[in-house]
Amino acid sequence: MRQIAGLIALALLAPSLAVAAPYKPPRTSFGAPDFQGVWTNSSLTMLERPPIFKALIATPAEAAMMETMFAKMVPDPLKPVDPNAPAPPVVKRVENSEWIEMDIHLARIDGQMRSSWIVDPADGKLPFTDAGKAAKAAADKASYENPESRPLGERCLNAIGSPEGPPMMNTGYNANYQIVQTPEMVAIEVEMVHEVRMVRMTDRAHAPTTVRTWLGDSVGWYEGDTLVVETTNFDPRTSVDSLTGGFTYSPKGKLIERFTRLSDREMMYEFTVEDPVNFTRPWRGQMPWRTAKGPIYEYACHEGNYSLPLALSGARVREKSAPAK
Repeated sequence: MRQIAGLIALALLAPSLAVAAPYKPPRTSFGAPDFQGVWTNSSLTMLERPPIFKALIATPAEAAMMETMFAKMVPDPLKPVDPNAPAPPVVKRVENSEWIEMDIHLARIDGQMRSSWIVDPADGKLPFTDAGKAAKAAADKASYENPESRPLGERCLNAIGSPEGPPMMNTGYNANYQIVQTPEMVAIEVEMVHEVRMVRMTDRAHAPTTVRTWLGDSVGWYEGDTLVVETTNFDPRTSVDSLTGGFTYSPKGKLIERFTRLSDREMMYEFTVEDPVNFTRPWRGQMPWRTAKGPIYEYACHEGNYSLPLALSGARVREKSAPAK
């Protein structure tokens, strides 16, 4: 009887001792882990750690302070759009808050709120060299001398807040991506400015270093259930920006990204930046992506058509009216 009772107790206890099987992502028709679909990285967490946070894991009090501050700046950022609403009133100026659609909560990884995407170095700060600081300052300096001296986003050459990156940063709006995979290529469509990152999957050979583009040259491969992407050949004029900081690449810059599905609705996006010219050491970040309801709609950038000519024309008028030196 005692032996039977022991067996019964063990049977009752067994379910609680069972370990959940690791998540296995769906596979494509050609056997690769399937990342296809629409995703978002919208969040209040930023690249570098703001000074109100003491560590990578944010406390509830710190998170509440951050979220309250942004809620005041961006009223009703997630309020659903009423499809039956009449046309808005005619105004002379449209505030940014009218089209902000960001999630004003800190991102969570393993249930813990993250204060920055940077996880290494531990202080959550970019480990700049003096050359890296100077390169970023030069990228931020814009003049009205000619079209080429204006910011890339103003010229509609890349997006505001660097959602295309790479690495791909979260923004205040249009923070959506669509991934399409074939045996030869992985395409990542970025909603803002409708950039498409093309990752070659056929070999790991990069283009000649004389070929440099805004998004760099990307090659990829699969390591188990993870998609790994290596990018080099960045145009040094490219600046990756975030509300709490940003950086540029030198000609020696290299980025390694890792995409790993954690569940049917979440993916971990990890990235490591190596650049011995602009940084004292390699640094690493983590960012959760969530599935999003599609489709991705067209994004049209007209600043280069209208704002840029007007800004340059205004600068010429100011120059003519300036007192003689």
